[in-house]
Amino acid sequence: MNTKSTSRQAGNLSRRTFVIGTAAATASQALGGLHDATQIPIIDTHIHLFDATRPQGAPYTGPGGDSPKVSLPPNYRQLAEPLGIVGAVKVEASPWVEDNLWALQVAQTDPMIVGVIGNLQPEKPEFTEYLNRHHRNPLFRGIRYGNLWGYDLAKQARNPIFIEGLKRLADADLVLDSANPNVKLLQGIIRITDQVPELRIIVDHLPAMEPTAASRAAYQKALAELKHRSNVFVKLSTVIHRVNGRVLTDLSSHRDRLDELMEVFGEDRVIFGSDWPNSDGVTSLDNIVNIVREYFAAQPGRVAKKYFWQNSAKVYKWIQRSDNQPTASA
Repeated sequence: MNTKSTSRQAGNLSRRTFVIGTAAATASQALGGLHDATQIPIIDTHIHLFDATRPQGAPYTGPGGDSPKVSLPPNYRQLAEPLGIVGAVKVEASPWVEDNLWALQVAQTDPMIVGVIGNLQPEKPEFTEYLNRHHRNPLFRGIRYGNLWGYDLAKQARNPIFIEGLKRLADADLVLDSANPNVKLLQGIIRITDQVPELRIIVDHLPAMEPTAASRAAYQKALAELKHRSNVFVKLSTVIHRVNGRVLTDLSSHRDRLDELMEVFGEDRVIFGSDWPNSDGVTSLDNIVNIVREYFAAQPGRVAKKYFWQNSAKVYKWIQRSDNQPTASA
């Protein structure tokens, strides 16, 4: 064997590899890639707050098991700050209309909370009065309505009174968060956007939806419709969820679903949410953050920033309350 020739070939290969790698890195940087996802601040658009120790108790107190009966901003902050989460949107965890005020009062005590999604029913005669009352607080960013508390968004999407209420919501520049997606809910959202196209709608926890063989075609048809509804956003949340009794925390088990939803909704309409502390029934907050950080680390840097905070600022128009929270110019 000619060792000099072998050494020369190895050197040429090494230099070639370096040049190719450098060129690829330069191209990737030009596209916004090669970023450190851990350095991107996170706005968590889906946490729940409740306090079962109140005299009146609380209708929801966590996923059960060892979950706490109290979920307040300091509890969340302790877990979230070490993970780079700098703000959160509190999503309703109660059908009691008086708990809208309770949520706003609790949120006001901690700048970690940058927005509140309340629980009001657009089909009720008192909706406009309650909406106007709570909207005076800038932290109030919209309402949640879906497959929860006996509500039926798909049914209400055919109710003219409900639609009029949603028009008032849109006029107030507020959002509609959905709950617990299934095919009927997605179809209801499509029907709503036909009637109130200016309303911003967020589909919660879509990665956790597991369509059956019988519903797969209808699911795909709904996604194809939603792809062209620019005011419909999706939370890539509850990525880690229980399937057939199993909880898989590795990205490879969820990548195809995430790829599918990214293709449908695109980089401008996906947002982060943890579902804490409801998520404690499945996995820890750090696992939730880590799996999406791993996924978006392979995306261009601009896409990761959009997912972790920029898109939520656009759809929720949440309120910056502390210096470590990003702004539109960041």
